[in-house]
Amino acid sequence: MRPRSRLLPLSSWALLAVLLPVSPAGRAQTTPAASADPADVALLAQLGKRPNRVHDPSTIVRDKGEYWLFYTGRGVRSLHSHDLVTWTPGPAVFAVRPAWTLTAVPENRGGDQGDYWAPDVIELNGRFLLYYSVSTFGKRVSAIGLATNTTLDPADPGYKWVDQGPVIESTNADNFNTIDPAVTLDGQGRLWLAFGSFWSGIKLVQLDPTTGKRLAPDSPIHALARAKSIEASYIYFHDGYYYLFVNWGTCCRGVDSTYEIRVGRSREITGPYCDKAGADLREGGGSLFLATEGPFIGPGHAGILRDGGHFWLSVHFYDRTQRGMSNLAIRPLLWDADGWPVAGRLAAPAIPATGS
Repeated sequence: MRPRSRLLPLSSWALLAVLLPVSPAGRAQTTPAASADPADVALLAQLGKRPNRVHDPSTIVRDKGEYWLFYTGRGVRSLHSHDLVTWTPGPAVFAVRPAWTLTAVPENRGGDQGDYWAPDVIELNGRFLLYYSVSTFGKRVSAIGLATNTTLDPADPGYKWVDQGPVIESTNADNFNTIDPAVTLDGQGRLWLAFGSFWSGIKLVQLDPTTGKRLAPDSPIHALARAKSIEASYIYFHDGYYYLFVNWGTCCRGVDSTYEIRVGRSREITGPYCDKAGADLREGGGSLFLATEGPFIGPGHAGILRDGGHFWLSVHFYDRTQRGMSNLAIRPLLWDADGWPVAGRLAAPAIPATGS
């Protein structure tokens, strides 16, 4: 039997769950909004708060001792950090939108850069593979593209994002759409991409680890989960199980957002994924993992970073103390006695000195 997980002590690692919004210049600020309820501020101090206007954060990856993540925005936005506490804006992936996206999804907005959603990134065989969504709100005409780079460091002479074109596309003839890519390696080193939103739910397709593209034009598309409103999938392998995280509810409505994260697990990456009660996620199953907590509204788009012996959960949420602005939160991730993930909380953390 596994020992029960315990909350982490208040150490330098535990100080991550503090109130630390980041300014455009990257300087941390610790003064909450004057109109915020003290109880709300206290809860946010426990849960952790990160840079403003971050939505759909990618999995966090590392390069040359720096942490990087990418998120929804024009050209695909980025942030980087030395300590997971203070984050600084990095360059966009695209200064000019890839030409193929104009044809694939003509209604996609964002001007010359394009407005790309919910990127995800993985390091594989000396390259970073970044997957991004090209879409318009509420429509099936969508595509997932791939860009690659040998480094995330903009100062490196080899730094250059190279767009590799579409990986998978959907049209009005399909019963799914191709958004919210989530890339992962399975226990045998095979590369997979989960994706999908609403309609017929979350799908999974195998990728070629050499190209990063779909293994074959007719390779199977596996059904993983379905619900009335479902998207933002993420798969994480831990201790013999694949854990599938999905969002139920609606996003992008500020304080009125109803997003919540559900989870199921499977011994095989292709499923079936079942919740704690044994219900199949393809039939509407899904155990509640993380939901609204006071001012921490509508958490979504889960990602997990294992850093040494610590696990960290990254999500976005809508901040009631800032009129529903989307923010990045990083919380400790724990595992219970039965192996299920638990979003950790800390008691009365101190705010570390950040300097100028």
